[in-house]
Formats: sequence, structure tokens, C-alpha cells
Amino acid sequence: MQKLFDEVASLDKRCYEEFFLSEDILMEHAASGMALYIRDNFRKNSKIVVVCGSGNNGADGAALARLLHKTYDISIFWAKKPASKMAFLQQNRALSVGVKEITELEDCDVLVDAIIGTGYSGSLSSALSTLIEEMNSVNAFKIACDIPSAFAFRADVTLTMGALKKSMFLDEAKDIVGEIKVLDLGVSREIYEKESNWRVLDLEDLKLPNRTKKDSHKGSYGHLALASGEKSGASIMSALCALRFGSGLVTLVGFEKIEIPHTLMYSHEVPKGATALALGMGLGVEFSEQELTKFLDNSLTLIADADIFCMPIALEILKRENVVITPHPKEFVSLLKITKIADISVDELQKERFKYAELFCKKFPDVTLLLKGANVIIGKNDNFFINPHGTPSLAKGGSGDVLSGLVASLLAQGYECLDAAINGSLTHVKLALNYKGADFSLTPDDLIDEISRL
Repeated sequence: MQKLFDEVASLDKRCYEEFFLSEDILMEHAASGMALYIRDNFRKNSKIVVVCGSGNNGADGAALARLLHKTYDISIFWAKKPASKMAFLQQNRALSVGVKEITELEDCDVLVDAIIGTGYSGSLSSALSTLIEEMNSVNAFKIACDIPSAFAFRADVTLTMGALKKSMFLDEAKDIVGEIKVLDLGVSREIYEKESNWRVLDLEDLKLPNRTKKDSHKGSYGHLALASGEKSGASIMSALCALRFGSGLVTLVGFEKIEIPHTLMYSHEVPKGATALALGMGLGVEFSEQELTKFLDNSLTLIADADIFCMPIALEILKRENVVITPHPKEFVSLLKITKIADISVDELQKERFKYAELFCKKFPDVTLLLKGANVIIGKNDNFFINPHGTPSLAKGGSGDVLSGLVASLLAQGYECLDAAINGSLTHVKLALNYKGADFSLTPDDLIDEISRL
């Protein structure tokens, strides 16, 4: 997993003050990293246009043009005239070796966006908005220098400087940033970065259930009790997923006669040997408050999802010591309101997902939050993780029920809540990535089938 930061200006400052690395040295390393990426991926003499802004992001772009001059057909288009000290310096350096400047965009093989970096916080002028729209329409491979300008430039790859920035992992940025690669700035990331309570998960962080003890039986791997309500299909999918993912036993708990797969069990109450509970998947309105209270009258680890977030008992669930909740944005907005943290719209949440995840986890430090989205946020107390590996193929009814089944299975097998949420989420995306069919064809049944091939 990789560290994630709100800003990197303080990290740059450490380089100046503690490591005796000047702004110029950091910039040259940034440009060298971008140049190396281009040399590794594009043939010599490819036509490259670097669009530069007036500040240090533009200076990075001008330095890149100088490094690639003669090896590539490279030119600079200044979106705004140089204004910073480094922009002037890098422009002069580029001109001195013969880099050409152009006054309008040209067709090219590679288009580099070096207009606006992480320090920018204003709104785009109409001229810049028009320019970025024109850049987006160019038929070229598109590279963003540090970050896509104002998150309006649509990059195929973002070559970011020094460390990962949280703004890159907002849901709305998912279609903007493309692939993200971090470039060193004269020291390794291990030195450049400081401590952070935010991390980005890598697929390699996944730890699957492992049956190494030979002297074991079904009870050795946990017993999940899963509430089955009005929409029993969702609870059955979750239950089958949990069983496939390693739970020794799975019992559906309900009050109606329903047809269930022969591999599952059914009961009107939580079995005595249960090791974890799952509640909310397909619950509907069938369970009365009395029945829900009875289901929850224990200290078992719990995962709560879906319908439960709109019920009064949600507040009682948040008081449990060992609980994972897995809301989607609309459900999380409802939770924020009933817990009196904030009364906001889904759009407002999506613009500040990190802020509201932190506020929620601060108020409920014993609850593990798994906030669904294009980039999943997982948090407990003051530790937060982002899973950015999801794909549009997961945008289908029942996908969330499979996720809940994965997490529930791990809870039943004895995983701590945070570990269960992290590994369940990583498994969920890996199942989708491993699927060989068309992305639009993926179903919850396909996800469950893929578990056997992990």
C-alpha cells in the first residue's frame, strides 16, 4: 500500500531545509522522470506538444521539452506567459538549446498538460476552459504533469511528483487521471514522504483465507448468521458468497418459508454457534423492530448493509463495538443526517468524501466504514484506506450483496473488522478484474464463481 497526502508543499519544503535539495533540483528530477516515461513508451522522433502554464507546473513542462529536444519533435505551447521565477528560467533554458514555441495547438502523437499543478485553487478562465476542451479533442496520447489541470484535462496517464495526492482519488477524478505513476524528486519516496493516516491499497495487499491446519472441521472456519428478509435473493447471494469464500457454515435467519440452496441452512433465530452476523442485504420491511432487536441481542461481530441504514435501529448498530457498515453514497448521506453529523446532498458528499468519512469515523471510532464508490473508502477511527481498483463492470444489482458476503465470511472466520473490510473489498475488485467476459455481462453469480479461481 502507498501513502496518500492532502498536499506535498510541506514535503518539498523538507527537501529544501533538511536534504539541501533546491527547487531547481526537484524540478529537474521531475522532468527527468517524465522524460524517462516518454522514452520508454514512444519511438524517437514522435511529435510531442507540451502545453505550459505560467507557474511551476509550466516550468516542469518546459524542462521536459528541453530534455527531449532533438530526440523527439517537441514544441511548447504557452497557455499563459511565464510568471514564476522557475517558469522564466526553464523557458530560457529551453529556448537556449533550440526548443521551438508554437502559438496554437498542433496535431501530435503525445500531448502533455503542464498548465496547472497542485497549488491551484481557483476556477478556470473561459480561455483556459476552451483550451483544455481543445486539448481533450486532440487525437494523441495524453499525459498530465503532476495532476490533470483543474481535473478538466482527460489524461491517459498522470505522472505525479513525489507522492500521491488525495484529490486524485475522488470519484469524479476516476475518468480524468488515467493510470497514475509517482516520480521521485531526488530522493526515494521512503525519504520524501512523511507519516500519513491515509493509504492507497494495492492488489498485492490482499490476504486471502488460508486453511493450513489439517486437524480442523467446519466449525473451525466460523458460522455466519445472515438475516433473510423480504428480498431473499440478495441474502441468498450473500450467503452463497460467504460459503464459497471460506465460512464453515452459513445460516439464513428469517421468518418466511423460502426455497434455499441445499448448501445453506435456515433458522428462525441466530444459531448458538454463530461467530458473526450479517444484516441488511435484501432485508426490506419484513423484519419487525422486535425481531431485529432479537437478532442483534448478542455481542457478535456484525456487517450491516443496504436497507438497515434507513431504519431507526441503525443508531443502535453504530453503538456496537465490532461492526462494519457498507453504505453507498445515498445511504451514507442518510447516516450522516440521522447521526447529526451533516445534512448534505449526495453531490456535496461526492465532492468531499474524505472529509465526511473522517467526521463519521471520528464520531464512531469503533465502527469500520466501507464507503462504496468508484474509489472505495475504508476507515476506522483515524486510519483510512482507498481501494481504487474497481471497474464499471461492478455497477450492477447484486454486486454489493457479494461484497457484503465476502466481508461477512471473513468476519465469521475471525478477521478483525478493518482487515475484513480491506480484504473483502480487494477480493471484490479482483474477482471483477479476473472475469474474462465482456464487462457489461458480469453478474453476481459470475463474481461468486470467480472465487474458486483466486
